[in-house]
Amino acid sequence: MSKKVFVLLIILMSLSLIGIIFVQAYFISGAVENEKDRFRFNVNKALSYVSNTIEQEEFDTYFESLQSLDNEKIKDTAAISELFIYRRNNSTKETFIYNSNVLEENYKLSSSLFDIGLDSLNIKDIIANSEMQVIKGNDNTDKDLTRAPILNMVNSGRLKDAERSYFYKNLRAFTKTIPVHKRVSKDDISKLLSMKLKENNIDIDFEFAIYSRDLATKVYSDGFEKDDKLTFSIPVFYDENNRSNYKLLVNFPNDHRFILSSIIGMILLSVVFTLIIILAYSSALFQLVKQRKIAQIKTDFINNMTHEFKTPIATINLALDAIKNPKIIDDKTKVIRYLNMIKEENKRMHAQVENVLRISKLERNELNISKERVELHDLIEDAITHVELLVEDRQGYIKTHFDAEKSSVLANETHFTNVIVNILDNAIKYSPEAPKIDVFTENAGTNILLKIQDQGSGMSKTAVKRVFEKFYREHTGNIHNVKGHGLGLAYVKRIVDDHQGFISVESEKGKGSVFTIKLPLIS
Repeated sequence: MSKKVFVLLIILMSLSLIGIIFVQAYFISGAVENEKDRFRFNVNKALSYVSNTIEQEEFDTYFESLQSLDNEKIKDTAAISELFIYRRNNSTKETFIYNSNVLEENYKLSSSLFDIGLDSLNIKDIIANSEMQVIKGNDNTDKDLTRAPILNMVNSGRLKDAERSYFYKNLRAFTKTIPVHKRVSKDDISKLLSMKLKENNIDIDFEFAIYSRDLATKVYSDGFEKDDKLTFSIPVFYDENNRSNYKLLVNFPNDHRFILSSIIGMILLSVVFTLIIILAYSSALFQLVKQRKIAQIKTDFINNMTHEFKTPIATINLALDAIKNPKIIDDKTKVIRYLNMIKEENKRMHAQVENVLRISKLERNELNISKERVELHDLIEDAITHVELLVEDRQGYIKTHFDAEKSSVLANETHFTNVIVNILDNAIKYSPEAPKIDVFTENAGTNILLKIQDQGSGMSKTAVKRVFEKFYREHTGNIHNVKGHGLGLAYVKRIVDDHQGFISVESEKGKGSVFTIKLPLIS
């Protein structure tokens, strides 16, 4: 996959993920707003019910009292209204006659009967009498009116609705002067509100109060605090002009929690699925980047392996060609020399192949590592003998500083010697000048610390973080300027981990590196 296609793929995947997240956020936000609107609608519906109910109950109480006070009425004035309608239909020879009489008797009731603080209250008794006749006749003469009607309907009685309407308007005018706490109690409002809210599936705590022109009255719940942004309100107790000085205010301390509780399941599912998508995307992206890096590292590894196999193969071919030469084949000294060269180059290729196979077996846990009691100092000395000729050849040195009094560890002699040799070999390879290597040991509690310090080229911070990764090698312009496959330190890390140890590195570019291995001591 080319770099451009790789970047384009990541951009498209990222845009898709961002789009999904925005859609989910928009959906959740819309759901929350819908729940808020439904909550507001149900609350306002409950408030409207309470406002109408307390006003209706007040009126019904007074009107029922009025019906039982006939003996207390003091007639003030009376008025009679009469309506007469006469109509003749010549086509049907029918005469329609309608006659209606309305008697209005005005009374004054003592205000003490209603406890409204005024001298008297005006009320009306309205009595109505109506008659409708249909008379059949041949001629349009007065004698037709004496005939028996074919339809005759008579109604009479008191007009309760008209009386109620008149009383209602007068009562509104007078009761507006009564303090609101005498008109309704906070217990009545609390019961009505609680009942209606529960009917609308709102079963949460609420606080309420009645305010008069933005001033608190004596009707309020103990925990009410006015907040215009969080408070619902509705006018109560209208006057005769359909205006009101009072407002019933209600707020809900836990309204946000209640609104979210109704859709929390949906929100949680959306969040969970979004997180799964993000996790899957992150994992896929991580794997893509990782695979791309591995592909690049493997390409470098193959290039290095090819380069390193190429040299010994070429050397072997040249040695074989030389041996075939008639002038050389009879010279035993030169033949032995060339055979030794072939053997050494063959050993070198064999060691490289073994290194690759060893790390592969370690990863599959197929490498059998038996451990026994060994002295770490002896392993260090043995490892130094493997590389001291290389150091002397470059006029360098390896100095040991064995400060640890106890050095007995449980280890595999061969593999752990290879670990130390690998680190020393790296110190030699990455020293541009003569290698200067110091090896330290010291006891730290129940552990022993082994430090291998060089004064070589050092590593960047990025390389320090990745130096123990398989196939990883720090690029230094020409990747073949130092031979290797990026497997040595990966092998070192796996062996140290298998010995229940810990390895770390400190390095600074141009100043060298310090590898530290911590192993548990055995008594």
